[in-house]
Amino acid sequence: MLATWFKIPLWQRVIAALVLGVVAGLFWGPDAEQIKWIGDFFIKSIKMLVVPLIFFSLVAGVAALGDLRKLGSVGGRAMILFVITGQIAAWLGLALGTFFQPGKGVDTSAIQKGETPVPNETTAVDMILSIVPDSPVQVMADVRVLPLIVFALLIGIGILMAKEDGKPLAKIFDSGAIVMQKVTMIVMELTPFGVFALMAWVAGTLGPDALLSLAKLVGLNYLGCLLIIGVMYSAMIKFIAKLPVIDFFRGIIDAIAVSYSTASSNATLPVTLRCVERNLGVSNSVASFVVSLGATINMNGTAMYLGLATLFGAQIFGVDLSFGDYVLISITSTLGAVGAAGIPGAGLIMMALVFGSVGVPLETIAFVAGVDRIMDMMRTTTNVSGDAAVAVTVASMTGEIDRAEMISADDV
Repeated sequence: MLATWFKIPLWQRVIAALVLGVVAGLFWGPDAEQIKWIGDFFIKSIKMLVVPLIFFSLVAGVAALGDLRKLGSVGGRAMILFVITGQIAAWLGLALGTFFQPGKGVDTSAIQKGETPVPNETTAVDMILSIVPDSPVQVMADVRVLPLIVFALLIGIGILMAKEDGKPLAKIFDSGAIVMQKVTMIVMELTPFGVFALMAWVAGTLGPDALLSLAKLVGLNYLGCLLIIGVMYSAMIKFIAKLPVIDFFRGIIDAIAVSYSTASSNATLPVTLRCVERNLGVSNSVASFVVSLGATINMNGTAMYLGLATLFGAQIFGVDLSFGDYVLISITSTLGAVGAAGIPGAGLIMMALVFGSVGVPLETIAFVAGVDRIMDMMRTTTNVSGDAAVAVTVASMTGEIDRAEMISADDV
């Protein structure tokens, strides 16, 4: 029985659980709240992973550079593109959430909210000072995202500066990141049960209006990802790399297919590398460095979604956000995406960090968890396409690309 269960791909189990949960909730009504504890258990399991996952992943990602000098012609350009595209993606998510307001009109009076995170009301100076942790241990205990990320980045840079002496510690963090990814995969096996319970709760307690809002959120997630891929990445290839856009997408079609089906940047990494090198003519050194680094820190689809989901939660629960909150969301969404591991469900884990920064109730996670897998597949496709786009763009800028190898229509 168990063998048969695990033979079914996780995404298929999640979709089936989603459909069954909606049906059960509509049939069961408000009494469906009796099984919400199963979904709460799933959410608590996810939140448990936030600090160790982001800490190990960020330190390992920085240490993976190998040498600070690699932050020069190749690494410097790649990092700039990662940051700029991440910010654009985050603001795109905020724009879509503001314009379409997917969470507006949902009656949440039937929900018993837990403790709402206190909104950030500090000044710009206080915010700058707050990113330097007084105690890294306390920061981890309080799950404060910005100082945690700063501390993790400093540890990674220190490992690089230590060179040979830092390699043993780098290996520890690399192993830690891998272990945390495995632990996350264990928790993700709970997804079908959590999704069933949460969708039954949403459908039974809040009715069709909540389901329509979730459908709108899914649609906006796909729209945002398609805009990132079709506009931002295409512009990078055409105007910066000065290469044929159609040939670029033909060259990464295998990576797109694998990323959408697995919802994992890490699982797609070997396919992405092969596509970038063989089909797009990028040199091995640039491809291996940029694509591997991108699979760790380049999560534009996730950054866009975190911004969108934060506004979704704010609209559902009536949280007023200022422009300063929008700026903070864009920063934490980008940094949270950087800290998200390239495995299914990582974006869900980062939500607690972003929501807490602006006082959006964490119950929003329970709202969106039921449909997250459907959105995660498209976000991963966006992330993987971005890794390839940055690799090709950097290779073109540094002369590390064989343009004759760009795949043509006759080769398909």
